[in-house]
Amino acid sequence: MSVKAFSLFSGGLDSMLAVKLIQDQGIVVEGLTFTTPFFDARKAQEAAAQIRMPLKIEDLTTEHLLMMKAPRYGFGKHMNPCIDCHTLMLHKAGRIMEAEGADFVFTGEVLGQRPMSQTRQSLHIVAKNSGYGEYVLRPLSARLLPESRPEREGKVDRQKLLAVQGRSRKTQMEMARAYGIKYYPTPAGGCLLTDPMFSRRLKDLLHRQPDPDRRDIELLKYGRHFRIEEAVKVIVGRNEKDNLALQSLIRGDDAVLKMMEIPGPLVLIPGGSSEEIIQEAARLCVLYSDAPQDGEAAVQVTASGKMYVIVVRPTERAAATRWIIQ
Repeated sequence: MSVKAFSLFSGGLDSMLAVKLIQDQGIVVEGLTFTTPFFDARKAQEAAAQIRMPLKIEDLTTEHLLMMKAPRYGFGKHMNPCIDCHTLMLHKAGRIMEAEGADFVFTGEVLGQRPMSQTRQSLHIVAKNSGYGEYVLRPLSARLLPESRPEREGKVDRQKLLAVQGRSRKTQMEMARAYGIKYYPTPAGGCLLTDPMFSRRLKDLLHRQPDPDRRDIELLKYGRHFRIEEAVKVIVGRNEKDNLALQSLIRGDDAVLKMMEIPGPLVLIPGGSSEEIIQEAARLCVLYSDAPQDGEAAVQVTASGKMYVIVVRPTERAAATRWIIQ
């Protein structure tokens, strides 16, 4: 009977090389990647296609948002709960492994490569707390780590695994050339939780709205965000891409503003607001438009099922700076 394993697959070079090492032993490999509003599967899909590996994509949003409320091991430099996130992914991978009758799960993690999530202790904690510790293999550093169950059972030859450690990528780049892997992303991850600006916006949101839905988080990705009042946020598109993205996220109870006959941003007040706040949002709309800044301009407002036009002067820069979520 053939041996099958799931690769917890990020799409980075290390995860591609881990797949190759396991495939070299005649083991059937299927990739597994997860999506949330904070990271998507594009990099994993491109990498899986390059090495001709089937890839399963699973949405982890519900469980991930629940974990984000109180990560057991806290956050990293920004809003990245790396240890708890990796634990959750391995737990889900283990469940899928069991359901599909696979033999083990492996990752592309390298001992000592990342200061928080890839120390010897962190790797042990993540595997143990996933509930599938014995079934977790890290092929690139396996010979520096305790023997896993698939190694003990002879399903994987430990001597054909590696002992890579540290932040240098020289060994991995040499392996990539040997395997004919020509394209791979830089080591920097694609997780928005490591981005300083996104993290500040998320922290602001969670402080005021402990149970955000997916739309609330998607909105954090676009435009300038202003907190005019404690419970009210105004989002101002920066460019056409932002405007189109915000347009696609509009709900029926939102207030939406845009310039009349002059190029400018789409302005969104999620959930709507008072007429006073709409006036301030209109002034922000004028400020970030192509309208002359020394006079009044017309802004179209759609709110509470009505459409109307108001004429306002732009907000003063000092006020906008005071309101913006940095």
